[in-house]
Amino acid sequence: MKGGTTFHFVDAEPTEALALARELADGGDVRIGGGVATVRQFLAADLIDHLHIVVVPIVLGRGERLWDGLEGIEDRFTIESTPSPQGVVHMVFNRRPRD
Repeated sequence: MKGGTTFHFVDAEPTEALALARELADGGDVRIGGGVATVRQFLAADLIDHLHIVVVPIVLGRGERLWDGLEGIEDRFTIESTPSPQGVVHMVFNRRPRD
C-alpha cells in the first residue's frame, strides 16, 4: 500500500499467524484485523497486548458475541471506556504485566 503498509492474509492457528507476522514485521508493530471469531481466538490464546473495541448500540439479539468463554479477561488487562454522545463506547484494553 501507499506509505509502506502491507497486509498478509493467512489461514493458520493464532500462534502460527502471530509468529509469521512478527517475523515479517522485523521488529515493528503487529496488528491483527478480523472479526469477532479472530479476536476471540487470539484472546483465548492470550496473544493480545493491546485491544481497541468500539461498541455500537444495536437491537439486542443481533451481532456476534465477543465475550462468551472469555470470563476473567478483565484480570489480564486494564480497561478504559470512553463513551461518545452518539452512544458509541470506545474500550481500550492494555495488558497488565505478566507474572
